[in-house]
Amino acid sequence: MPYLLTAALAYLAGSIPFGFLLVRIFRGTDIRQTGSGNIGATNVSRTSPKLGILTLLLDTAKGLAPVVIARALHTDHAILFGALAGLSAVLGHMFPIWLAFRGGKGVATGLGAFICVAPKSLLVMVGIFIAIVAAFRFISLGSILASLALPLLAWKLDHLAGTPWLLTSIAALLIVIKHRKNIRRLLSGTESRFTLRRG
Repeated sequence: MPYLLTAALAYLAGSIPFGFLLVRIFRGTDIRQTGSGNIGATNVSRTSPKLGILTLLLDTAKGLAPVVIARALHTDHAILFGALAGLSAVLGHMFPIWLAFRGGKGVATGLGAFICVAPKSLLVMVGIFIAIVAAFRFISLGSILASLALPLLAWKLDHLAGTPWLLTSIAALLIVIKHRKNIRRLLSGTESRFTLRRG
C-alpha cells in the first residue's frame, strides 16, 4: 500500500496541467492548438515568455514536491520512495488524466524530481542542456542528450543502483521517447530553433 499510495499521489500531482491552465486563464486560448501543441514550458513561452517561465517553475515544483514528501515520510527507504515518486510525477505530466492522457514531455517535471533523486547528475545534465541549446538553439536536442546521459550519470555520480536506478532510468527513457517527433524533425532538418516572443 505505501508504494501504491506514493505512486498514485505523485501521479496526481504531476498530472496538474499548469501550462494548459495558465494559457487558458490569462490568454483565453488552448495551448494545444498553438505551436507544437505541447502543454510544456517551451511551447507556452512561444505564446508568452512570462507564462512560459511560470509554467517551467510550476512544472518543476510538481516534480520536486512529491519526491520531497515521499522521502520525508519514508526515511528508511528514502531513495526508493523518492525515485518512485519522481517517475510517477513524470508519468502524470506525460499522461494527465485531466487531458485524456495527452500531456507534455516531462522535462521540467523530471528536473524537479531529479533534484532530490540524483542531484550531482542533475548539475551535469543542466550543463549539457545549456551547452547544447547555446550552441544549436534546439531545446529538444538539449533535453534529449541530457536525458540520455542520466542513467550513466546517476550510476557513476550519485551511486544509484537497483530499483531506484531502474526507476530513474525509465523516467529518462520516457522523456526521450516523448521527443520522438522532435528526433524525426532533427534528423530531417525541419526542427524549429528556439526563439522567444514578447508578451
